[in-house]
Amino acid sequence: MRDQRITKLAHLLVHHSIEVKDGDHVLIDVFGQESVDLARALISEIYRAGGYPHYQVNQSTLLRAQLLDIDEEHMDRIAKHAYEQMKDMDGYIGIRGSENVSELADVPADKMKIYSERFETPVHGRRVNHTRWVVMRYPNSSMAQLADMSTEAFEDYYFNVCTVDYRRMDRAMQPLVDRMEKTDQVRIVGPGTDLTFSITGMPAIKCAGKNNIPDGEVFTAPVRDSVNGVLSYNTTSVYQGTTYENIRFKFRDGKIVEATANHTERINQVLDTDEGARYIGEFSLGLNPDIHHPMKDTLFDEKINGSFHFTPGRAYQECDNGNQSAIHWDIVCIQRPDYGGGEIYFDGELVRKDGLFVAEDLIPLNPENLKG
Repeated sequence: MRDQRITKLAHLLVHHSIEVKDGDHVLIDVFGQESVDLARALISEIYRAGGYPHYQVNQSTLLRAQLLDIDEEHMDRIAKHAYEQMKDMDGYIGIRGSENVSELADVPADKMKIYSERFETPVHGRRVNHTRWVVMRYPNSSMAQLADMSTEAFEDYYFNVCTVDYRRMDRAMQPLVDRMEKTDQVRIVGPGTDLTFSITGMPAIKCAGKNNIPDGEVFTAPVRDSVNGVLSYNTTSVYQGTTYENIRFKFRDGKIVEATANHTERINQVLDTDEGARYIGEFSLGLNPDIHHPMKDTLFDEKINGSFHFTPGRAYQECDNGNQSAIHWDIVCIQRPDYGGGEIYFDGELVRKDGLFVAEDLIPLNPENLKG
């Protein structure tokens, strides 16, 4: 008998996240064997909605083996076929269930650059800009280990945070959207951090269960050349298979002019991928009421209540500050008191302190209010 939590999640993805309609072709992109249970439920649900499911199953161990000896011509051929497939899709559901988040850690930086520039940028650029899409993780023992939880406890946690009341969240986000779209100067202050930038003229986008599961953030982008100051992130971040800690960036006129971490050489290799990698493509506030602590998984960590992320690399099309890059790296800083606290100001007004909104119109976004 299928776990009813999987059935509920499949229904949410098909009917809320990508809103499958009659005749839609939907690609289910599966990483990891354990994710197949959800893929089966999705196939059934897509058919019931009048759509046509397509699927592919991937393994990170095979991807690593391929990337170790990849060259540009070979990657271009792979990307060509994947791009044509994506062109035929109306919807995309990506399920990530990797057994080892560090599987790509020993792939040389030049090979990862080929993968980022020649596969991820064109293929997933097509997906992001031309399909209704949602990406997510699937609970397995590897993710439970990252979260320092038993597998059973993590499964309960996972289904809880993934199926919050996104319609209620969407309504509560609107005042924050309105404020951000009227704001010029943002200042962020915290331990090792004093950062200023402008968001004038940039749209603010609500994320309430459409493109990510779990979800809960409102994002915009800084004016590309406006970022100045220093930012010290206080969470661990896994990117391209490498685990980074104690990340600190110094900005001058938008550009990361100094970057340090536990892997300083490697992080600078990432930031030297292309010109846009040293500029910021996204600024976002995390709002999920049930996600409190990092677990080395960006899709969860960027939604932590009381957090923000400041993203080197590519800007999203719906909030385009002109920054283009093969990378998009969401790195998270938590400002709750248990992580050192901090403050966010919009045009000199304190709007969030120690992870809680203090402006009256934004208080409904605090965790105790979103949980109901």
